[in-house]
Amino acid sequence: MLLRVEWGSVTRIVSWAPVLKVLGVLWLVLALFMALPWLVLFVERDPDAPAFGLSILLILGLVVVAWLMTWRAPIELKPRHMFVLTTLSWVSISGLASLPLVLGAPQLSVTNAVFESVSAITTTGSTILVGIESFSDGIKLWRGIMQWLGGIGIIVMGIAILPFLKVGGMRLFHTESSDWSEKVMPRTGGIAKATLGVYLGFTLAAAIAYWLGGMVLLDAIVHAMTSVATGGFANSDASFGAYADRPHLLWMGTLFMLTGALPFVLYIRMLRGTPSALWRDEQVRGLLVLLTFVCLALTVYRIVNGTAPFDALTHATFNVVSVVTTTGYASDDYTLWGPLAVVAFFYLTFVGGCSGSTSGGMKIFRFQIASEMLKNQLRFLIHSNGVFASRYNGMPLTDDISRGVVAFSFFFFLTIAGLALGLSLLGLDLVTALSGAATAVANVGPGLGDTIGPSGNFASLPEAAKWLLCVGMLMGRLEILTVLVLLTPMFWRK
Repeated sequence: MLLRVEWGSVTRIVSWAPVLKVLGVLWLVLALFMALPWLVLFVERDPDAPAFGLSILLILGLVVVAWLMTWRAPIELKPRHMFVLTTLSWVSISGLASLPLVLGAPQLSVTNAVFESVSAITTTGSTILVGIESFSDGIKLWRGIMQWLGGIGIIVMGIAILPFLKVGGMRLFHTESSDWSEKVMPRTGGIAKATLGVYLGFTLAAAIAYWLGGMVLLDAIVHAMTSVATGGFANSDASFGAYADRPHLLWMGTLFMLTGALPFVLYIRMLRGTPSALWRDEQVRGLLVLLTFVCLALTVYRIVNGTAPFDALTHATFNVVSVVTTTGYASDDYTLWGPLAVVAFFYLTFVGGCSGSTSGGMKIFRFQIASEMLKNQLRFLIHSNGVFASRYNGMPLTDDISRGVVAFSFFFFLTIAGLALGLSLLGLDLVTALSGAATAVANVGPGLGDTIGPSGNFASLPEAAKWLLCVGMLMGRLEILTVLVLLTPMFWRK
């Protein structure tokens, strides 16, 4: 499979067969996971079973085509391939995952089905579905599986691909990960396998805990997958609020959301004999300090406004952790808590969890590095001839890391601004447009306001707005620069 690229007098022949070959493998994995809800529906003799069966056959057909076109080609991925593969894999999987939603009982339009699947695969958690309780077990299970796949996908991408592309935060820990590769795991594939094992372990633990806590088995499984994946899909229109009368489940949810928002490579290090690895990490300490401060502040704010102390602490903690980890569950409509809460949750939308986790957002390490850069700038203003060395997690902050943080932050907010402008041109009000853009790019889920707030959903938005939000969700999940580089002539020329 060859592609002729012409720029002026330069003509280059680029083979994209390795990209298509890997895509075929990923599509096959998607089909295998799609067989799980199909099997459930087949046993239950549910009318949705043929929709999943047909979707599996269509995907397998694409796999066969990809294999026939590339079966002789070796898998030799170059940096150029990796950029294209990263973007195409998320786009194509999101599209193919929407097939059961179009062919099955929901009978969604292509726009709504793609929006739902993009939201799931990117673990954003925004939904257009109403009456989720009435859908088949297979549809509910598939929504959970999509988010679970997206969660492990972003971890593997963050560990194995983005550092190679010099995009994302995991390259900050290059020295440590090199140490693992030499002394603990010989190849990146070993780290990926260990990560999958930890991810499966947390998911199983969450499912058992939810089930013992009183959830029915299907709800326990789906909520386990979407909690650890920090995705936020639930089996009720009320989100996690369906269990608001069982505070022990809210505390369990808080724990597993936080588990998914911490670096998975540190879990591996803990299992390999360094029990203090989590606490020694500056990201983890910064995230825990932030969560503690905000949860206590909002708890006091709600108590002052007349809420019972334990209820105030439970719901403040659950919803703050949900938004910061970009899970997007809601146990209550926090936009009704008062103006301070509304502004606080809007700010929290941008934060995100740790690099190397399932969460989205800016990631806490970028705020920490920006803070260090600000301190140095203030020192320089006072001592203009001074030389100040900055360190993070015991490592020197090099110029390329600082440039990466600045570039990502600029394009992150520029993407939100452009997306909000586009949504406003489609007739959305200021709160809906701005919070919708922010929650899409940060992969959080609910926005603010009556339409897309924690008690609403995205069903009533114009179709063009949903496509814009899909673009925002994908760009946010792929760290923005991974996508933008494909739009530059330099990428295709050099």
